[in-house]
Amino acid sequence: MVFGDSLSASYGMPAEAGWVALLNQRLQSQSSVYQVINASISGETALGGRNRIDQELKLHRPDIVILELGANDGLRGANIKSIYQNLEAIIQACQQNNASVLLAGMQLPPNYGITYTQKFQDIFPQLAKENNAKLIPFLLAGFGENHEYFQADGIHPTAIAQEKIIENVWEILNTMFPITQVAKSPDT
Repeated sequence: MVFGDSLSASYGMPAEAGWVALLNQRLQSQSSVYQVINASISGETALGGRNRIDQELKLHRPDIVILELGANDGLRGANIKSIYQNLEAIIQACQQNNASVLLAGMQLPPNYGITYTQKFQDIFPQLAKENNAKLIPFLLAGFGENHEYFQADGIHPTAIAQEKIIENVWEILNTMFPITQVAKSPDT
């Protein structure tokens, strides 16, 4: 289950062009056992996610949750401790429901000031370490500073950028379960 904001909700493009749909296609090509549920909402914050995670976990019962929240909080200048606590509560709820967590790290533009942007960026590796979660260091790695990969708003990646996002996700997700071993015959 992908639990995120507009970066995962295919903002500004057809849903089938977004990285979550591309991930589902890739997993399905490996084994029909896997299905990706997109529980992302454009504009979602860490607090909003914290308030709805239990419902999504009960509804979908995922084995893995890709947690992609926090960017909207950072862009709004939210309190760092509050962002951390809300994301940690989501991680713990997932783990209590036997779901492994893959946390997507985010970064802010430099105009938020070096102190705030560094504290924000540090949230993700700290959370992963403290809560035994896997980490994508930066979801937009490899293109985040390149304006041609963003829509006119300068915030949301284009359809072309979705391929780069999926590679960033796949690099870590692929280590969380033996994808190549799932396509066994029924008698093995």
